[in-house]
Amino acid sequence: MPHALLVDDNVDTLDALATLVRGEGYTASTAPTVDRARAELRRQMPDVVLLDLNLPDGSGMNLLDAVGGLNAPAVVLITGHASVDTAVQALRHGVTDYLTKPLDIRRLREILGDIARTSQLPQELVALRESLDTSGRFGHLVGRSASMRRTCDLIARIAPSSASVLITGESGTGKDVVARTIHDLSRRRHSAFVPVNCGAISTGVMESELFGHERGSFTGADRRHKGYFERAHRGTLFLDEITEMPIELQVKLLRVLETGTFPRVGGEEAVAVDVRVLAASNRNVFEAMEQGKLREDLYYRLKVFELELPPLRERPDDVPPLVVHFLEDLEEKEGRRKDITEGTLRLLTEYAWPGNVRELRNVTHSAFILAGDTIEPEHLPREVHLGGDLPGRPDDGKVLRVCVGTSLADVERRMIVATLRQCDGNKTRAAELLGISLKTLYNRLNAYQQEDAGGEAVADGDARDQSVEAAAEQG
Repeated sequence: MPHALLVDDNVDTLDALATLVRGEGYTASTAPTVDRARAELRRQMPDVVLLDLNLPDGSGMNLLDAVGGLNAPAVVLITGHASVDTAVQALRHGVTDYLTKPLDIRRLREILGDIARTSQLPQELVALRESLDTSGRFGHLVGRSASMRRTCDLIARIAPSSASVLITGESGTGKDVVARTIHDLSRRRHSAFVPVNCGAISTGVMESELFGHERGSFTGADRRHKGYFERAHRGTLFLDEITEMPIELQVKLLRVLETGTFPRVGGEEAVAVDVRVLAASNRNVFEAMEQGKLREDLYYRLKVFELELPPLRERPDDVPPLVVHFLEDLEEKEGRRKDITEGTLRLLTEYAWPGNVRELRNVTHSAFILAGDTIEPEHLPREVHLGGDLPGRPDDGKVLRVCVGTSLADVERRMIVATLRQCDGNKTRAAELLGISLKTLYNRLNAYQQEDAGGEAVADGDARDQSVEAAAEQG
């Protein structure tokens, strides 16, 4: 049976709350002060704390440190003096929800019901962290790198709250996957997750799509329409590419975030919703604000928490587990298992991935289709063989990216191939730049061709030799 700790300096309020929570299937203990509440927490860690903000020996916020950690209970803050600043401060400290006096009893019952249904969430987070250590997986997320571990740790901390989150990162880094993971690890996971790509909705209909419209509000509006906000009630609304939202709608979005209410298009009645908003952008948000694409006040309202996802090129350790994950998905869909060679994984790991995880997934899918029983280098596209240093990139092929931990032999091979490419296949010039003899260069190229072919003779045009021959045979 879940347990609730009730903290309020009013005895009548404590008695009423105790009766209510017991009626919802909880056991209850009470405390009129911060010190008494700390003592109760030491005696028994509850599943939920109903916490008054103003107490005789200090603010209820002072108690939040005592309930922190992975197995922290849900905290519902109760106050008679509501303000957006106080709410944001409370949510930053991990408060699950925020109610004002006089209490909305129906809403409190709904909150208690949600918490009771998800009281196993802390144990699930422990299991997910163990899974991250053993298999490199954290819910929908896959990776072993230090940056991915930090991302997963932050997700575990912020997911149980109802605070807004701004997710930033290059296109293809997995912002939508992070948003879904946050929802699935929140106390809203039994309600709807509604993703919206703001860049895919035309400006003329975006307001109606977000906030709905009343019958007769415009030509063709023959019935009332519920928008994304109403469909996400009690759940999570994910606004992808938030900087593509028209600036006039950003004003209305800010008002909804602050008040929880809005009128439908063509209506005057205020519609109340309880929605957690997650937003994402692949743009530099500060540049977007300078260019008038994102309101500054909306930015600060959305980024109660901010998650910046690193590009895949900065976390090469995540490439192998991601490839394995994509292959397992493909094997399940296609009903056929395929292996992948170490050489292929090496090429995939060394590539810079300008399209990030999305590009890696597409390349893996393509290789899976082209391969027989085993995916080999010949099944990868040309740019992967060339290591990503193609003309037109910021370095124009003159800088060689090498992952930390790459063997010296692999570094030497990539340097030789890149230098040959830079010299348009002129082996004499390449040997001079590398500081080796022409004979040594030929010996290295021959060795690389034999290595790629598994020690066998290599036929002209064999796709597996693209990494060597594409550079050596130019000109």
